[in-house]
Amino acid sequence: MPAYKTLALTLCLLVSGCSSMDLGSFKLSSLGFGDSKDEKPQVVKMPPPAVTQARLDDYEPKVKEAIKGTHFEYERRENILVITAPVQGAFNPDRPNMMLPSMLGPLTRMAKMVESDDTIGVLILGHADSSGDAKTNLELSEQRARAFTSIFRMSGLKQNRLTSRGLGSVAPRAANDSAQGRALNRRVEIMLTSKDTLNALIAQYSQPAAAPAAVVADVKKAADKNAKTVAKAEKPVTR
Repeated sequence: MPAYKTLALTLCLLVSGCSSMDLGSFKLSSLGFGDSKDEKPQVVKMPPPAVTQARLDDYEPKVKEAIKGTHFEYERRENILVITAPVQGAFNPDRPNMMLPSMLGPLTRMAKMVESDDTIGVLILGHADSSGDAKTNLELSEQRARAFTSIFRMSGLKQNRLTSRGLGSVAPRAANDSAQGRALNRRVEIMLTSKDTLNALIAQYSQPAAAPAAVVADVKKAADKNAKTVAKAEKPVTR
């Protein structure tokens, strides 16, 4: 079997398995995600930016090198490094929860970089647009986040440093009233930060409706930045 077919088959099996698996035997409530309607989300304060500032200064050039040549976007939010992967170009247009094999390279480079430093944690967030029903959007965003997470797990990143979360359409970065805006909202975000900051970050996302305001970027700025990427796509992902 040709090498590229073997790689594609392996990736397909890995992603399919991870999209249906439970992320470990631990309860999400232990990471700040409510386990029941009666359980109150844990309140964890975000450490001052200075705590992780110097460490992330070292990571910035490494992250930029890891995603070089991809359609990924890079942003620094104080003590968090955010890599955004638009769904367009990252997932199969015909099977919107299946990650494309071309994502394996950059994700593996990032995963190996983080795995070697046990002071850094990763939160992976899946986002959808508001078209369709909320339940479907939530499930799809979870599947996409888990697809990315599977590559980090395969590279050896331990459970206590890696968490994924699907947010559905509750944290848009653009208006959903145009095809371009919806394309901007369909994305997966990889957040790199210190483990202490990770715990606080997870707690902030314990309830989707209360997602941090930092997730929502300026609509016009995001649209201008990504217009060319969306326009170049051969076949659009519409979910």
